[in-house]
Amino acid sequence: MAQAPAWGMGGLCKSQKATSVGLNHLRGLFAKVKDVRSTEPRETSVVRAFLLKEGWELEYSEGKACVLGEERKRRGRADKRQAAFDQRSLNLCVTRGGRGRTPHASHSVNLHIYLRHSHHGVREVLRCAFASGEQSRNSWFCPWSRTVRMSCRFHGQGDGNPRENSPFLNNVEAEQESFFEGKNMALFEEEMDSNPMVSSLLNKLANYTNLSQGVVEHEEDEESRRREAKAPRMGTFIGVYLPCLQNILGVILFLRLTWIVGVAGVLESFLIVAMCCTCTMLTAISMSAIATNGVVPAGGSYYMISRSLGPEFGGAVGLCFYLGTTFAGAMYILGTIEILLTYISPGAAIFQAEAAGGEAAAMLHNMRVYGTCTLVLMALVVFVGVKYVNKLALVFLACVVLSILAIYAGVIKSAFDPPDIPVCLLGNRTLSRRSFDACVKAYVTDNNSAASALWGLFCNGSQPSATCDEYFIRNNVTEIQGIPGAASGVFLENLWSTYAHAGAFVEKKGVPSVPVAEESRASTLPYVLTDIAASFTLLVGIYFPSVTGIMAGSNRSGDLKDAQKSIPTGTILAIVTTSFIYLSCIVLFGACIEGVVLRDKFGEALQGNLVIGMLAWPSPWVIVIGSFFSTCGAGLQSLTGAPRLLQAIARDGIIPFLRVFGHGKANGEPTWALLLTVLICETGILIASLDSVAPILSMFFLMCYLFVNLACAVQTLLRTPNWRPRFKFYHWTLSFLGMSLCLALMFICSWYYALSAMLIAGCIYKYIEYRGAEKEWGDGIRGLSLNAARYALLRVEHGPPHTKNWRPQVLVMLNLDAEQAVKHPRLLSFTSQLKAGKGLTIVGSVLEGTYLDKHMEAQRAEENIRSLMSAEKAKGFCQLVVSSSLRDGMSHLIQSAGLGGLKHNTVLMAWPASWKQEENPFSWKNFVDTVRDTTTAHQALLVAKNVDSFPQNQERFSGGCIDVWWIVHDGGMLMLLPFLLRQHKVWRKCRMRIFTVAQVDDNSIQMKKDLQMFLYHLRISAEVEVVEMVENDISAFTYERTLMMEQRSQMLKQMQLSKNERQREAQLIHDRNTASHTAAAARTQAPPAPDKVQMTWTREKLIAEKYRNRDTSLSGFKDLFSMKPDQSNVRRMHTAVKLNGVVLNKSQDAQLVLLNMPGPPKNRQGDENCILSHSVPAGHVGIPWRLLTETWDCGCCERAWLPASSSAPGPGSCDWDAVGL
Repeated sequence: MAQAPAWGMGGLCKSQKATSVGLNHLRGLFAKVKDVRSTEPRETSVVRAFLLKEGWELEYSEGKACVLGEERKRRGRADKRQAAFDQRSLNLCVTRGGRGRTPHASHSVNLHIYLRHSHHGVREVLRCAFASGEQSRNSWFCPWSRTVRMSCRFHGQGDGNPRENSPFLNNVEAEQESFFEGKNMALFEEEMDSNPMVSSLLNKLANYTNLSQGVVEHEEDEESRRREAKAPRMGTFIGVYLPCLQNILGVILFLRLTWIVGVAGVLESFLIVAMCCTCTMLTAISMSAIATNGVVPAGGSYYMISRSLGPEFGGAVGLCFYLGTTFAGAMYILGTIEILLTYISPGAAIFQAEAAGGEAAAMLHNMRVYGTCTLVLMALVVFVGVKYVNKLALVFLACVVLSILAIYAGVIKSAFDPPDIPVCLLGNRTLSRRSFDACVKAYVTDNNSAASALWGLFCNGSQPSATCDEYFIRNNVTEIQGIPGAASGVFLENLWSTYAHAGAFVEKKGVPSVPVAEESRASTLPYVLTDIAASFTLLVGIYFPSVTGIMAGSNRSGDLKDAQKSIPTGTILAIVTTSFIYLSCIVLFGACIEGVVLRDKFGEALQGNLVIGMLAWPSPWVIVIGSFFSTCGAGLQSLTGAPRLLQAIARDGIIPFLRVFGHGKANGEPTWALLLTVLICETGILIASLDSVAPILSMFFLMCYLFVNLACAVQTLLRTPNWRPRFKFYHWTLSFLGMSLCLALMFICSWYYALSAMLIAGCIYKYIEYRGAEKEWGDGIRGLSLNAARYALLRVEHGPPHTKNWRPQVLVMLNLDAEQAVKHPRLLSFTSQLKAGKGLTIVGSVLEGTYLDKHMEAQRAEENIRSLMSAEKAKGFCQLVVSSSLRDGMSHLIQSAGLGGLKHNTVLMAWPASWKQEENPFSWKNFVDTVRDTTTAHQALLVAKNVDSFPQNQERFSGGCIDVWWIVHDGGMLMLLPFLLRQHKVWRKCRMRIFTVAQVDDNSIQMKKDLQMFLYHLRISAEVEVVEMVENDISAFTYERTLMMEQRSQMLKQMQLSKNERQREAQLIHDRNTASHTAAAARTQAPPAPDKVQMTWTREKLIAEKYRNRDTSLSGFKDLFSMKPDQSNVRRMHTAVKLNGVVLNKSQDAQLVLLNMPGPPKNRQGDENCILSHSVPAGHVGIPWRLLTETWDCGCCERAWLPASSSAPGPGSCDWDAVGL
């Protein structure tokens, strides 16, 4: 077996992201393979090397035929990925394709065919490899794809030096052989690996379908092959118009529209229907804009909404849409049972009224029992055979169309030949004809009268002397026509509303009646009574579900030929059609049917018949049966669509606890989602009242429509570049009007339902936001946030903030180690504890080097910082700078961090752990220069000493103190910091103590009173103590340390070293003195001889200087040790030592100490003195937690520095490092 070496090709040209580095690697590979096998063409060896790298086992067959599957099994290689490669016939024998794919099994496959069907990664790697190789007439490899082809040319036995030629992509068929030298495209040669030619992409772009807007959300499994989908063939009429028509026309039309007309009157009913239809029309216009803005996603309405609104609003609205669809199923099932038990088979009721007036309660129990059984039956049908539900959709639609035609036919007939449907009235009260036939009090025959059935209902006997109801005695019985016809003039009587409370009589206007006192047994008499208190708002909530269903067409977007054309046209035509049907029915019902019959919800005056059915022609059963099957079909459609909607939400992964409902059967059916849907639907059925479920349904759909309009309005107002809808009749004002109308209808229907729906949506929104919505869908809400942020930044751009609004806007300077990990993570813990006062937090760091070289390290460091910020719950922004030096990088951060008015005013950093530049890149020089930068920028500076010992966010202090040493005035910064810290649970139980220093001539008692009054005005509770620093003699130790400092400085100047050399030599002196300080205190040392001092420095320059000017140098060094220290320096050193001792004495038991830190020297030549004098020894217990601050007077703060402390002493912390002379 001859194999070419498989040199590393990992990461080369994967997923269309090849780089020039990978291209050069390939060219090197071309050059190398020639030396391995001279008898094999180099391009063949490259293919061999790639296939070996991909895990293939290759055989060089020397022109023999491919080994078939049977022979391969005999060789024991059936489970291996194999290919027999023939350089002349170019055949492959494939049992297992690359990476587990099996396009063909146990037979020969031509390389062209295999690569045409292989996975994208193979094609891309080979495309990049052969596109940049040498030119040749051997173009056997090129035609693997009908969409993107390459004309590849290679030199079979070239000289090994690859030429710089570019690929040319064209769109011709695989059978055509065209060659192009690529010289015209040489300018773009380097970009061809990642950016292919436009000509190669046009075919793919033209056939780009069914992808979600923004990003591709659902990738196919790597192990499974995508089956070729059948081309969608549904047009506008079948795919959009008819489904919308079926879903809009439903149960409310048949069961409640006549009652709404009778109660609200024609005018108010017309207004209700017009408002609801206008709302859906405006929403349809907005939805059409979304549908014509790019490719319509195949996921239907939910994907259209969610990809426009973003994960948070998309999840909230998606769940509202799901709940609305689920409760719609409950409403349709309740409508089905109502038709069954009221109009088809009243005798099938299980529960009967035990007492007079108990019919309503018995009906509710029957609705619950039958509704539950129907729900289970429908769920089983959906679980077993969804395809049968879809096939029966046309049958259900036919029932709806026939029913509507029967209504119009009945209206036309009533104008010429009104039906004989008598209604019995007692006075002006309507009577229920379920218990009697003749509308008379008594039968009169041959001067004899006999009591009628109606007499027995109102009297306690059949005798004329029996005691009867007073209203029955004083009023006559009359009979009127229930459906007088369109020419009767009843339209004017039904023009106005007749609202009534629950239990009121259904009375006819204009009929004389003798009023009597109300009797308690009125409910037991055969009157037609109102079951609920009706109002305009209630009728809106009950009616609105009848106009929902406008998204039925968009839910089938994946099955449409041209979704961008079909969805707007079909949906709007369906809304226009149904709106005309509803509005015309309102006018026709008001013109044809008597008012008392319209207000008779269950047709009791018509012997229990459906009111709209009595109007229809040729038979009432057309409406009864049609409405029954219509509601059954609508219920099945809801139970079919709602689980799929929940499954889509679950698969998006934006609501973690719903992920289990994304799974289903092997064929993708949402089993678990169906189970949850049935349970939620059962809650609606247990309500058992169509009039109570309908407003709930209205809330969820209105919430969904509101956000559809909101999405379009936001996209337009923000002028999002990607928002370019093709729909001509769209304007943002229509979306805004639709949103406002939806909101108004929600509160009109039921203000408490509206608030509940908003609360549910708000909770879902915050939950998704809390759990972290990681989806990026290019939504409009994110654009709204960006626009609001821009507007806010422009508002705060002018002028500094007012003193009352001042708060620390912190820039946290972090140090990174060699692995780009944060050195002091507790600094972020302290930041999160300090940010109880909110405000801005910017976490910055600096990498030394160039951006081109450190780009990957910078990304890794930023990821580490972000993860640490998330762990420490420090909310803010991360900004990392790559600079040639740490000093410049820190200066850049201080100058440029932030944006506009949202800039930092405080810098937080850790105290340098070591002054040695070799051990810590954040050297003393960088530290001092950073201090100067913050001072120049008029910013506060917080320096945390021993920051690694600071408490974590999980720790709690049960007591202790936060000590503030107020030495110089800082504008209140020292008072503000402990107040902010105490807002956090870590420091909440700590007391605050304030120490101030009094001089000899100060009145300590008055100072304490003034300080207490000052804190009272600041509304800060704290203990106050005035510390008196008595002037005493300067100690010998202070004098000696000052003298050593000045001698060292003068010595460095006389050595005539450069600036950098002086810094290094000063560091060497400091290290030596620090190491020998303890030993030096125990024994007496003679003054150092000049020779010994000179031996400290070993630079060549100094050696040469030593031999040239030996006498001058010796005399100069002798003068150093006869000098006297500057008295001002002695006083500063004395103050530092004295203050250090006082702080250690008073704040030894404090949890945290905040101190003013003196500023750096104005003369930059004294930096060495400033830093090397930090090692003031103190032989007592130290304060490991210190926060040093230097602030600038910006209305709330002034210059100062501050340290921090804990009660637990730490090793090596017994000296205060912040004397800063």
